[in-house]
Amino acid sequence: MRAKITYFVTAAVLVFYFVLVGSRGLMLIQDGKLITVTMGIAVLVLPLIGIWFLWANTRFVTRANALAAELEAEGGLPVDELVRTPAGRIDRDSADEVFARRKAETEDAPNDWRCWFRLAVAYQDARDTPRARQAMQRAITLREAAE
Repeated sequence: MRAKITYFVTAAVLVFYFVLVGSRGLMLIQDGKLITVTMGIAVLVLPLIGIWFLWANTRFVTRANALAAELEAEGGLPVDELVRTPAGRIDRDSADEVFARRKAETEDAPNDWRCWFRLAVAYQDARDTPRARQAMQRAITLREAAE
């Protein structure tokens, strides 16, 4: 729940920032001089990129959470079997062992979104965020194709 609150607060702050920057860009454009119009257009590009980025990430998280809820309802969420250090961090060897099992499971069933979801979790536990996102995107794509 804390993560959702943090996400929504951050998103609200970003939207406020986008509106503020966008209004400044429009003010520059309304000035009518070549340099201010050029600067105004350049300033408007930043909020547009930010809005797209926020939308894309929100969509990704929403879809990944829907898969997690469906997998939980089926009883197929991966069990946390990782060894942790006294500080609470995941032990690297333990994460690598679980990852190897998840990778083999995914290689055996490459068209099963559930395997890709569990592989994404294993990548995240192994601190490989880019591959975790790719695996989760693959799970989302496979799930939507199955509908």
